[in-house]
Amino acid sequence: MAQVRPYYVERGLSAAFYDVVTATDASLPGDIDIYAGLAAPGGEVLELGCGTGRITEALALRGYLVTGVDLAPSMLKQAEARRAALPPEAAERIRLLQGDMTDLNLKRSFQAVLCPFFTLAHVPAGTAWKNTFRTMAAHLEPGGMAAVHLPLAEHMRGPPPAREAIVLDEALPGGGRLQLHVLERRFRERIGRFDQVIEYVERDARGAVVRRSAERLTYYVADPVPFAEQAGFVLDRPPIDHGAVGKIFIFKRI
Repeated sequence: MAQVRPYYVERGLSAAFYDVVTATDASLPGDIDIYAGLAAPGGEVLELGCGTGRITEALALRGYLVTGVDLAPSMLKQAEARRAALPPEAAERIRLLQGDMTDLNLKRSFQAVLCPFFTLAHVPAGTAWKNTFRTMAAHLEPGGMAAVHLPLAEHMRGPPPAREAIVLDEALPGGGRLQLHVLERRFRERIGRFDQVIEYVERDARGAVVRRSAERLTYYVADPVPFAEQAGFVLDRPPIDHGAVGKIFIFKRI
């Protein structure tokens, strides 16, 4: 097998085609409405793991002031390009920062803090989760709301598709295509760790391979409630089923 890179690495295709892949994800529509309901109109929101700015942009267009933080420069570059293309009044509502959600201190507070689309699951469910919930609590006003979107363990237990199977085949501008293959998949139940190696293949309009990259995606699953309670949160409502693959947990800072 070709050399395997981490997800969202510089020059990796998972970052380059993140928006193409997420646009096909049926589990995402509706999440922005949930997040927008956590702060007053025009309120200030902190997004941990803002990625390419899908949620950041949508909330800014609705009038929220959004600070987006992400660890990956490759993702932030795309978020900045998205911000630059917005109407000036919306672009001015966005601040983008590179940072680590497990060790972040912006020395200010927000009405809501978001950790969307499996962002927390990218780090091990232990000290990193504990520190991330502390980050959320430290940046929330009293009574402020935090949202965490996590994957379901049962969705990760299924067998992998055949190696030659194309799990995504999407048209690209200019007539090319993006194709995804799952090369490896493993879920270690005891530690709640899911590993998957996905090969990204970019083809031109004639079908010739332009670029290909095998990249490892790792998720950790666990119950977030004990970590949240330790940081001074209470569960505000029952977890929200979102799509068939995850739940959104809404917490209130006490």
